[in-house]
Amino acid sequence: MNKMPVVFVGHGSPMNAIEDNQFTRNWVEISKQIPKPEAILAISGHWVTDGTRINDDPHPEIVHDMYGFPRELYEVDYRPKGAPELAHFTKDLILGNVQTDNSWGIDHGIWSILKIMYPEADIPVYHMSVSRNENPDYHFNLGNELKPLRDKGILIFASGNVVHNLAHIKWDMKGGYDWAVEFDDFIKETISEKKYRSVIDYRLAGVSAKLSVPTSEHLDPLFYILGAADEHDQLSIYNDSCTVGSLSMTSYLLKE
Repeated sequence: MNKMPVVFVGHGSPMNAIEDNQFTRNWVEISKQIPKPEAILAISGHWVTDGTRINDDPHPEIVHDMYGFPRELYEVDYRPKGAPELAHFTKDLILGNVQTDNSWGIDHGIWSILKIMYPEADIPVYHMSVSRNENPDYHFNLGNELKPLRDKGILIFASGNVVHNLAHIKWDMKGGYDWAVEFDDFIKETISEKKYRSVIDYRLAGVSAKLSVPTSEHLDPLFYILGAADEHDQLSIYNDSCTVGSLSMTSYLLKE
């Protein structure tokens, strides 16, 4: 079995789940570059907990964790099976303390994308949380511990946004503010050059980092992907852009 790629997808607005646009079309293109996974380990910026948690529910619920959107979005019902055995295997790979927690299901940071990439919902999905108590080094190192999953045909799928500042969203703006583009470009360039230490130390980027990442939960999933990457992985970048002023849609696929 070939080593499974790893992917970080900028999910943006949950409306992408029911729209046909350039972002969603590129999500389809990403799926074409990935062998069909045996299962998907999803890490979303929308499940944030005290400490790391993992869901081992055989039938995880869909979570409509968004407010003020059209009814059609709340009627989306994406229900792949869970993967309890793989959840336990994954838990055992991690050196630190990880708790089993089925209080959360598949949130919109996951289903809004997987609905487009894998519309048949025929791939088991299990979810790991982002610990709010930890720094980027923790997330990166945990990603490194997850590497053996790649040899088992499991897709490590991270969802968030490199730039995520809801306080500065301007809905009629097609691109991004200068500071958003600056930070998005900084992350893109450092990943392209495999300077992962600079990504981990992103706060050193200054004002653009402070404005782009007022809270870290949407950037943290990226560190898991970088930690799980191998030296010989080739990088592909999709949806290389900012939108509505203060969201980045930029997505990263790393594969042999």
